[in-house]
Amino acid sequence: MKKVCLIASVLFVAVVSTACINNFAVQDLNNKAKAYADKGDYVQAIERLKSSIDLDPSVYETHYNLAVVYTQAEDYVNAVEEYKKVIELKPDMVDSYYSLATAENNLAVDIAQFKVRLREDGTLYTPVEGETVSDELNDNEKSFVNELYESSVANYEKYLELNPNADDKADVEAQIEKIKEAQNPEKRTIAD
Repeated sequence: MKKVCLIASVLFVAVVSTACINNFAVQDLNNKAKAYADKGDYVQAIERLKSSIDLDPSVYETHYNLAVVYTQAEDYVNAVEEYKKVIELKPDMVDSYYSLATAENNLAVDIAQFKVRLREDGTLYTPVEGETVSDELNDNEKSFVNELYESSVANYEKYLELNPNADDKADVEAQIEKIKEAQNPEKRTIAD
């Protein structure tokens, strides 16, 4: 019996030690990522945050930080995916809904301005310089832009629902109206 208790104690200490080491490593990588992001080196910041997620994918703050860096780098495709992961991990994080809505809106704008295109298989890509692309959205792209706008509005509304006394409530409501106008084919403008 003493042997079983000893083995259990050793295993417990090993698990706790590993968890502590991972927590320190995650925090260290996040701090390094912030320093890189502050300097505008988004590639290095993203790599550090991805490494941090590899160590512990359950830390919603790391996913949020990665989404923010993707947003700063204007990589809205990846930003949207990371904000969605944040919401999965922490559905009551109010700012994640606002940030997701903004990233979805920006992605819709990028598609509408042909900076990002949608392949037939549904994957998104950024055309390379010199690549010949149509100067009209195809039906799938139009539909996807509309879905992004609808999701953006829903996420802004969720932000306001969770934060009814938000200081930026009037600005968010105005942004929702801009997006709704952008969806109207007769008044086809790009929401910014």
